[in-house]
Amino acid sequence: MIDRLASFFAARNLDAYLVGGVVRDRLLSRSSEERDIDIAVTGDAVAVAQELAVELGGSLAPLSVPRGMMRVVLANRGGDEHGAGLTIDLTGFSEGIERDLARRDFSVNAMAVSLFALQQAQDDNDASLDSAPFGDRVIDPYGGRADLMRKTLRALSPDVFRDDPGRLLRAVRLAGKLGLRMEPDTVRQLVADAHLLPRVAPDRVREEFLRILASDGARGRIQTLDWLGLLEHIVPELMASKGVEQPRMHYWDVWGHSLHTVEAAEGVTGGHQNSPVFSCVPWTPESEAYFAETVSDGHTRRTVLKLAALFHDIAKPQTKTLEPDGRTRFFGHSEQGAVIAEERLRYLRLSSRGVSMVSRMVEHHLRPAGMSNDGEWPTGRAIHRYFRDVGDVALDTLYLCMADYLGAKGPELSHPEWLNHARMISHVLHTGSSEPVSIAAPRLVNGHDLMSHFGLPPGPHIGALLATVEEARSAGEIETQEQALELAAVMLKNRDISGLDIHDDYRDDDSRASSV
Repeated sequence: MIDRLASFFAARNLDAYLVGGVVRDRLLSRSSEERDIDIAVTGDAVAVAQELAVELGGSLAPLSVPRGMMRVVLANRGGDEHGAGLTIDLTGFSEGIERDLARRDFSVNAMAVSLFALQQAQDDNDASLDSAPFGDRVIDPYGGRADLMRKTLRALSPDVFRDDPGRLLRAVRLAGKLGLRMEPDTVRQLVADAHLLPRVAPDRVREEFLRILASDGARGRIQTLDWLGLLEHIVPELMASKGVEQPRMHYWDVWGHSLHTVEAAEGVTGGHQNSPVFSCVPWTPESEAYFAETVSDGHTRRTVLKLAALFHDIAKPQTKTLEPDGRTRFFGHSEQGAVIAEERLRYLRLSSRGVSMVSRMVEHHLRPAGMSNDGEWPTGRAIHRYFRDVGDVALDTLYLCMADYLGAKGPELSHPEWLNHARMISHVLHTGSSEPVSIAAPRLVNGHDLMSHFGLPPGPHIGALLATVEEARSAGEIETQEQALELAAVMLKNRDISGLDIHDDYRDDDSRASSV
């Protein structure tokens, strides 16, 4: 794409520069994780962006027309060699590139390389721009390269965050991603201006926050956001969890447990890692592909799982009760937590699918542990109901359950008990993924069959009978229509037909789990 951009600007005799992350990452000899390319160009950036959009087959998205800031979005067709999925941000300048760089956020982003100079290097060396000499062509008036060498993140001016409060989150993301230490004056500026974050559009806050969550070491980044006074403006509901004590099975309070569950969610979706803890986690190449799937706002299942881990106990403070026997309970916290997660994430403009995934994981995060009865592993019927009810986040919720367990035990983790828990999850995963009969397969009997065979009137009892038959079929207990009718006959003989309830069989499981 840089080849194509260099040719585009050269053909129009426009002075244009690569700036920001592309230059920074190239100097670090690292593959850029950014999906955008920043270009500073002389003249009318709006007109140039319009031409560029036509040239590349992209769409135009104004960022700030009065300030000469435009974006060209290239449709994502799988990230092909022509740069699909990229965005190209153009900023116009008229007073020289150094003056433009002075308006940037941090010194490590205030470096530029002339596209014309790169084009000349390509022509001189008969090579692609990717292999053309780079470092000696960097324009660096504000010491960005020296700060990279010192691993320091330094704001360019005292007004950096006041000019654009979105930079508050970018500072945390960049420092974490690049392993940089924030310069003390920059930290002081950040803390002083943290109250400005609510001025930032919610979707921009969401995107920066998800990018922070997506990277390894997310727990430390969330703690940094909290220390700097930023997290309270992103997920204010989490603040109430600080200092909320839990039963003895938990090492940390609700706040600490939530953060360590995020860390554990990162671990259980990271493969075996030659670790005695994570080698117990069921993991295959298919697992890797599953959690790498993009599901919401350009982010993967792994990132959405970490988001659910952060929210999973968010309603514990308001549901905490102390029983007469001294036991601490949190009845209803999963259901109330799902509501809180949905409201907060809708405010942050998370996609409908992302909101649904997180809220359902929060709502059902107790289900996997609650399916076991007196130490016995879950039955085939219980597993069938679990996968039926939880839907397309059933697998994700199993991994959240493992992360929840690790986040509760902390340094007091008993390896034999953890191994047994992980094996139980593996059993649910294997059984649910290889049911004898698909949930979508045609039914052995339908409502008309039951009514005509037994002379029953229509009503909710028919649905309850059908559900019981389907559970038995899915568990491999019955295979034919005759067996299905025999089971229905037993149900009718042994139970009051008006009392049949599709939920009876697992309500006890949920009540056992809800105290965790």
